[in-house]
Amino acid sequence: MADDRIVALGLLTSTEVKLLGPQFKRLWPVDETPCFEGLLDAIDEADRQLQTSKLAETGSRPPER
Repeated sequence: MADDRIVALGLLTSTEVKLLGPQFKRLWPVDETPCFEGLLDAIDEADRQLQTSKLAETGSRPPER
C-alpha cells in the first residue's frame, strides 16, 4: 500500500500511548532486556556523534544546559 508508510517512530510510556487515544493503531511493546539497553546506548552515541560533527562544521559551541 502506497499510503501505508512509516511517518514516525518513538519510545512512549503507557501513559503517552493512552493520551494518543484510539486513533493510534500500531504499537510494538519492547521488553526490558539487556539487548534493548544496548540499542538505546547505540542511538544515544550516534546522536552525540552527529551533534559533535555539526558543531565542528559550524565552529560553534554546544548550548549550555
